[in-house]
Amino acid sequence: MVIRGPQRLPDMQGGRMLAGSPAPRRTMLTATETPLFTDLYQLTMAQGYYLAGKADDRAVFDVFFRTTPFDGGYCVFAGLGEVLPLIAEMRFGDDEREFLRANGFDDAFVDWLADFRFRGDIWSVREGEIVFPRTPFLRVHGTLIEAQLVETLLLNMVNFQSLVATKAHRMVDVAGDARQVIDFGLRRAQGLGGMQASRAAAVGGCVSTSNVLAARRYGLAMSGTQAHSWVQSFDDELAAFRAFADAYGDRTVLLVDTWDTLGSGVPNAITVAKELAERGQKLAGIRLDSGDLAYLSRKARRMLDEAGLHDVQIAASNNLDEHLIKSLLEQDAPIDVFGVGTRLVTAWDDPALDGVYKLAFAGGRDRMKVSDNIEKTTLPGIKRTDRFYNDDGTFYGDGIALESEPALERIHHPLYPDMRSSVAELDREPLLAQVMASGAITDPLPTPAQASAYRAERFAKLPDEHKRFHNPHVYKVGISPGLVEARRAMMPSATGYDF
Repeated sequence: MVIRGPQRLPDMQGGRMLAGSPAPRRTMLTATETPLFTDLYQLTMAQGYYLAGKADDRAVFDVFFRTTPFDGGYCVFAGLGEVLPLIAEMRFGDDEREFLRANGFDDAFVDWLADFRFRGDIWSVREGEIVFPRTPFLRVHGTLIEAQLVETLLLNMVNFQSLVATKAHRMVDVAGDARQVIDFGLRRAQGLGGMQASRAAAVGGCVSTSNVLAARRYGLAMSGTQAHSWVQSFDDELAAFRAFADAYGDRTVLLVDTWDTLGSGVPNAITVAKELAERGQKLAGIRLDSGDLAYLSRKARRMLDEAGLHDVQIAASNNLDEHLIKSLLEQDAPIDVFGVGTRLVTAWDDPALDGVYKLAFAGGRDRMKVSDNIEKTTLPGIKRTDRFYNDDGTFYGDGIALESEPALERIHHPLYPDMRSSVAELDREPLLAQVMASGAITDPLPTPAQASAYRAERFAKLPDEHKRFHNPHVYKVGISPGLVEARRAMMPSATGYDF
C-alpha cells in the first residue's frame, strides 16, 4: 500500500537487498574504532589482568536479563547478526593505541594490544528467539581480557535491539496478519541508534522502514508517502494531490488531514483516484495522521466505498503503539497499515532492557556473584539451557543446567528451590548453539527477514497465557539439581558466614 522508491524491493522472506546495492556494511564503526566503543572500566580491568599475569586465564561469561520489558511475558532476542562481525573485526590500530598511551595506559600493555584479536568462542540462541528472564541466551568463552573487552559492545547492541524488536513484535502481533506495521521512527530516534532501531524493528516484524540507509544496509523494504509540507507548498490541496499522482502513479498515497480530512482531504483523494483510473492506474491509499483515527477511518472508508474505491487502503500514524493499535481495532477502525515511530524506536514505556554480563567461570574454577538480594546472586559454572515442550508442541519452560549434568528430570525454582517441576517425560531441545569459534563466525549471519521469520515461528509455540498485555502468566524458568547444590556450596552461609 505504501509509496516505494523506483528500485526493485527485497523479498522479505528471503531477505534480498535492493537491486544495485552493494553488500551491506554491518556497522558504522571501523574495526579499529570498535574496541574503543566501550566503558573505560573494561580497558582498566584488561590492563589490570595483563599486569597481574592473568592475560591468558580462561573465562566464561553468561548474558541474560532479569525483568521482562513492557510488563509483558516474553522478549524477542535481536542484534546477533549485527554484533558478531563487530567482535570478529576488533582491532587496536596505531591511532587508537596512541590515544590510550596518551591517557595513561601502560606502554607494555598498549604495545600488547597491537596483536589483540577476539579468538574466543560464542554460543547463542538464534536471532528472533523468544527468551525469558534468567535464561542465559548467550555465552562467551575466551581469555579474561578478550571476554571483558567485548562486554560493552555486546550488551549495547543486544539489549537495545532486543528491546525494540520486542516492542515491534507486540505491535505486529496485535495488528494481526491482515494488517501491516511500518517503521517510521528515524526522525525521533536517538541519533545514529536509529539504524539499530530500524534493523530491530524488522526483526520484530515491521514489513518496511522509512530509513533509507537502513534499507540499503540491511536489505529492508522502504516505505514513505508525503509530509504535510508537500500539500502546504501548493496553492490548493487538489493541485498538490494531482502533482503527486502524476509523479508516482500506482504508488500514490495521499495525506488527507492537512486542512479538513473529511471536508476536503478525502473528497480530493477520491477525485484524484478517479483521474488515475481514467489513465489505467489505481490510487494505492490515503493516510490519516491526526484526529480521532477510529472515527475518521470509518468515515473515510465509507466515502471511498461509496465511490467504488474498495481497494484503496487506509494508513494511520500519529504516536501509535500496541495499546493504541489494539484500541483502534477494538473500535472496528478499518485501518490497513499502521505507521509507528516514536514509541517504537525509543521503546517509549520501557527504554532499557536490563541485560547483564556475568562471570561464571575463570581460572579453572566456577565463579559466582553473591548478593544480599537473592535475585542478583548469579549461577556458577559453564551451563547449558534446554527448552521443554508440552504435549501439544507449545513451550513448557526452560531449564538451566551445568554442562556436565545428565539429561534433566526435574527443574527447581531459581529463587525458591524447594519448588520443583518434573520434566522427565517432556520433549526438549538445546537453545544455545555455537555461533563463533576461535574468533570466526561459524555460519552465515541471519538477515533481519530470516530472524523475523524465525521469531514468528517460535512465537506461535508460546502458550496464549504468556502473550497477554496485562498480567501475563509467568513463564517457567528453572535450574537443575546440580546448580542448586553448586550455588548452595558457594554461598558464604555454607561456610559459616552469617550475612
